[in-house]
Amino acid sequence: MKLALKCQRISFLVLLSFSVLSPIVLVSHRLSKITSSIAHREFVQDVASIQSNAEILNAIQQEVEGLREPAQVLYKDEHSVSSVGSIAQQAADLVDGNVSGNNQDGSEEKKHAQEKNVSLPLVEEKRYAREKNVSPPLMGGKQGRSDETVRVQANRRIQPQRVTDERLREMRDQLIQARAYLSLAPPNSNSALVKELRLRIKEVERSLGDATKDSNLPRSSLQKMRAMEATLFKAATIYNDCGAMASKLRAMEQNFEEQVRTQKNQATYLTHLASRTTPKGLHCLSMRLTTDYFELHPKDQLFPKQQNLNNPDLYHYAVFSDNVLACAVVVNSTVSASMEPEKVALHVVTDAVNFPAMTMWFLLNPPGKATIEVKNIDDLSWISSKHVLMLKEHDSGDSRYTSVLNHLRFYLPEIFPSLDKIVLLDHDVVVQRDLKSLWRTNMQGKVNGAVENCEGNLSFRQMYMLINISDPSLGRNFDAKACAWAFGMNLFDLREWRRQNITALYHKYLELGKKQQVWKSGSLPLGLVAFYNQTVFLDRRWHVLGLGYESGVQPLDIERAAVIHYDGDMKPWLEIGISKYKNYWSKYVNYDRPYLQSCNIHE
Repeated sequence: MKLALKCQRISFLVLLSFSVLSPIVLVSHRLSKITSSIAHREFVQDVASIQSNAEILNAIQQEVEGLREPAQVLYKDEHSVSSVGSIAQQAADLVDGNVSGNNQDGSEEKKHAQEKNVSLPLVEEKRYAREKNVSPPLMGGKQGRSDETVRVQANRRIQPQRVTDERLREMRDQLIQARAYLSLAPPNSNSALVKELRLRIKEVERSLGDATKDSNLPRSSLQKMRAMEATLFKAATIYNDCGAMASKLRAMEQNFEEQVRTQKNQATYLTHLASRTTPKGLHCLSMRLTTDYFELHPKDQLFPKQQNLNNPDLYHYAVFSDNVLACAVVVNSTVSASMEPEKVALHVVTDAVNFPAMTMWFLLNPPGKATIEVKNIDDLSWISSKHVLMLKEHDSGDSRYTSVLNHLRFYLPEIFPSLDKIVLLDHDVVVQRDLKSLWRTNMQGKVNGAVENCEGNLSFRQMYMLINISDPSLGRNFDAKACAWAFGMNLFDLREWRRQNITALYHKYLELGKKQQVWKSGSLPLGLVAFYNQTVFLDRRWHVLGLGYESGVQPLDIERAAVIHYDGDMKPWLEIGISKYKNYWSKYVNYDRPYLQSCNIHE
């Protein structure tokens, strides 16, 4: 009986266990199948999504292929994570098997984008930004950017330079204000504010130094500027009379303007002084040449081919100068530019002091196939002492204008009685083109051929600028607004000159200038009145002026000019000569010559 009950009890427990566990097993098995099916579908969708993204990535890669990374550091958004970058890596791993993430197509743009966690669309935007000269947008919630945002970003990049300029300017303004407040203080005042102002002025001046931009300022300059600002605020509360401050600033402005005018006048005077002095090297050159000249045998002091000097069929050029090196450049450039140098005859006229040196130079450095002579004005006995004395009395304070050499140009028919035409060249010119065609100019029965200095020319001048037209003896004979012309490269018809007796007309006006001041110094005003209505105007390309002062002559005008003229005080053989124009002159000087080397004459 007991055994039957025990078996019944066991059977009941087994059935109870089976009834409880079987549903659990069935449900678990069913759930596992459902989960597996869902996971499979999600995996397939993920793979499809990755493959789709890989195709998008390949299209983007083709667009940016060939682009190179700029030298500057790319913009980077520290607060955003690029999902496209991770997708690109997954796609490369799954599709191409590129587990290492190396860039197989060699595009540096993509490589830097992946390494810096910057998306490829951002790289494209950076390229667009470089082309448009604006900052590229950062990757955020929106892909695009409005024009206003781009303008703000561009202003942010410009702002540091503007601030730099403003800081330097503000510190200088602070100095002016501090000095103005200091001048408003009572005389001999030693108050705390005065001491503080003086201290701040010294500090700011020390910080400024010779700075021309913010990067030149020391690190402490900002601190000094703020300290000065606080001191100026204190001064403004004490010296609050705006009228007194305005008067003081006006007085300071006038004082500064006067100082500027004084400095300009002093600079002009020093420039004029430097232009009228002989450099040490040129003085040495003249002395050495003179010494060697007198050691020559008299027969060796003569030039060859002197029979050509009176041949009217040759191209004759005259130069009046006491500067050996300047004459050498005129002669060298004229002969170098000539297509037929054997038909060129050069006449150099100088004074007795420089005659030996000038002769010795051209004996040692003959002008090739051309003919040359050096004339001594002391040998021109027909020049009366009366005319020389007249020039001395018409003293302008500048020996260049009262020099007999400067006025000998008005005696060309007497100096060269056998010639019909001659070209006058100043000693501060350089000949760059063959002047042969100049001799075919139709003179139209006039005496002088010259380039006109009319409006549009850098050396623009009119008669009233050089001559006192208000004088009755001049006003009725000359047009005040008539354009001036240039001395320095002039073609003269000597036959017509003799016929009209232009030299006598020159003497007349020279006497008039002796009695009263009717024109500016120099030979140009006398030439304007002597050759008035007797001048044929040449093309401007024959003669370009302005290389002896800051006239802004364009390189193109210089290159195509037949003759360039260093008119003004800044001659090319002086240290004050304008460096950008010197090369056109110095290329005709052989600085390797022993005389130039021994006298330390160099470029």
